[in-house]
Amino acid sequence: MSELSAARASSPAAPWRIGVDVGGTFTDMVLADATGLTYSFKVPSAPADPSAGVLRVLRAAADAFGKPVEALLESCGLFVHGSTVATNTMLEGKGATVGLLTTRGFRDSLEIRRGFRENQWDHRRPFPPVLVPRYLRLPVSGRIDRDGCEVEPLVAADVEAALEEFGRERVEAIAIALINSFLNPVHERACAEIIRDVWDGDPDLVSLSSEIMPIMGEYERTSTTVVNACLAPRVVPYLKDLNARLAALGLERPVLLVQSNGGMTSVGRIATRPVRLLLSGPAAGVGALNAYRKAAKTGNLISMEIGGTSCDVMLMERGAVSVRDALTVAGYHVATPSVDIHTIGAGGGAVAGVDDGGMLFVGPRGAGADPGPACYGLGGTEPTVTDAQLVLGRLRPGPYADGSIALDRDLAFAAIERAVADPLGLNVEDAAAGIIRVVEQHLLLAVQRISVERGRDPRAFALVPAGGAGPMHGAAVGRTLGCARVYIPRHSGVFCALGMLYADIRHDLARVFLSTLDDVAPGELEAGFERLEGEARTMLAEEGFDRDAVRLARELDLSYRGQQWVVRVGLGDGAGRDPVDIRERFENEYDRLYGHTQPDGIVEISNQRVVGTGALPRLTIGGTGKATRDPMPLEIRSVFVDPGIGRRDIPVYAGADLRPGHAVEGPLLVEERTTTVLVGASDRLEIDAADNLVVHLPMEAA
Repeated sequence: MSELSAARASSPAAPWRIGVDVGGTFTDMVLADATGLTYSFKVPSAPADPSAGVLRVLRAAADAFGKPVEALLESCGLFVHGSTVATNTMLEGKGATVGLLTTRGFRDSLEIRRGFRENQWDHRRPFPPVLVPRYLRLPVSGRIDRDGCEVEPLVAADVEAALEEFGRERVEAIAIALINSFLNPVHERACAEIIRDVWDGDPDLVSLSSEIMPIMGEYERTSTTVVNACLAPRVVPYLKDLNARLAALGLERPVLLVQSNGGMTSVGRIATRPVRLLLSGPAAGVGALNAYRKAAKTGNLISMEIGGTSCDVMLMERGAVSVRDALTVAGYHVATPSVDIHTIGAGGGAVAGVDDGGMLFVGPRGAGADPGPACYGLGGTEPTVTDAQLVLGRLRPGPYADGSIALDRDLAFAAIERAVADPLGLNVEDAAAGIIRVVEQHLLLAVQRISVERGRDPRAFALVPAGGAGPMHGAAVGRTLGCARVYIPRHSGVFCALGMLYADIRHDLARVFLSTLDDVAPGELEAGFERLEGEARTMLAEEGFDRDAVRLARELDLSYRGQQWVVRVGLGDGAGRDPVDIRERFENEYDRLYGHTQPDGIVEISNQRVVGTGALPRLTIGGTGKATRDPMPLEIRSVFVDPGIGRRDIPVYAGADLRPGHAVEGPLLVEERTTTVLVGASDRLEIDAADNLVVHLPMEAA
């Protein structure tokens, strides 16, 4: 019995968990019941109103179970949401009008930036427009020195005059970033008090740099605070409204949100820090990798999650995914803890065409959910990767995603012929194959960017292709990388939505600590860590976690004297007291990253960090029985397998018919409800004991 048939035949055992991931093209949902059974659903997103996609997928699930949405939500013990709303707000330049209060003499720091460029050779590309134009960056008198002491009092009249100007310019949110506030926030807090007394706007839309990200680095701190203010009026009302709408429908517990660091938090706590939602959806991939690493029998995994718009690549080494301290979104620097993800515009909806030089291109622009690829029949006329897969026979024409869309091969054929085949003088099949080869080259480079370029050999990892489009490319990319196997979760089409059910509550706390490792006073580091740990315990206690469910991890930002970039070093349980142990940990990590150390170098400390985690009860995915008979293909279909063997008649299996114990030789296709898997001519597909698909690649490729 298929998963959806089972859903229609019986109700899941309550209480259950629900994860909803709103992507640029599809909104995915996974429901896991008390027995570990999981059910997945996928509907087109509603870019104009993301909450509409959430309610639509809930209705689809409720219909499948023959229940009203209210009954579905009343039995929900955990509702987790991940969304691209914050990211898309920045990418589309639709943030709020922000006013910035800054220390007199530092008005232009935000526009000066640091002078660094992502591509050092592309020195002519202009920076994106400054989020706060100069006439809205207003200086105030008052000064905190480098030791955190007040050397000039704050002038309240300057703040009041700035607020009058903000009122005339209809500023929606205010950012406050004063010099050295990370050492002493007294002036920023005084500004906030004046704003609450005088400003006509919403006082909740005031962002203080000393609260958002109290770090050394004036530009980084200011930019992060401005982005937070820019997002708040766009993101927070949406989240509060969604939370209220779901509560009105019967959801008893507040919605939890996936943060950039891969952990979860509540709507109430994120309301003042929406900047931490910039990788909300993709960051849930951490939970998904944790869910599958035991079944995959390795902690070395590289996920390649390909949706309709983008591809997100993440590397897990020895069971851990790196967290970095900063990211760049739409060209703007954001200093916030975030999972190390590399993203490119290479989804199933990536648009293909021929440029002015006569070269074939694919992406980074995507067709989105509306109008979508040409084959959707919703008005799109440009060819995409999905259109190419359909023309090559790898996708079946007709209904997809539970009938929410239908794929039309004739529309795909016409779009590729007009935009790619005719301009290049190719037949349509060769043009479609070219589109696939180009996008798979982009995917290969994306995986190499997060592995080879960072000192990791991809041959030591299992590739985990996910998303609706990932399993179509997994074997080809894995073969080129030299991976021995490709691990395809049964729920790969809703990978991040599933990962949300495996995430924990997480809070990242930091404080500036300036000292050398040799000169730090005894007990001083310990006192700083204890202070941060106390804050983390308080936050988690407020969210209902007792002491046994709280995990605390200590970290330090370290560097050799004279170096600008720091290395984030994790300390073991009870560590942080012995300078010798700390130095050894730092030099081990430094050597791994750069291949050398400075035995006599002076090690400097810049920040102390504590990661507080509230562990939720672990969810165990229920398995299925072993195979009792050989699988029978649904059909034999003519499919363009790869450039080496071209088109061939190959078997197409229904995913529901493949069970643990089954093993079949490629080439073949597997059609799941939320994705399609392509297995190459020399590959072998096996269904493991956890009911996931494992593609064994030729040994010579490893």
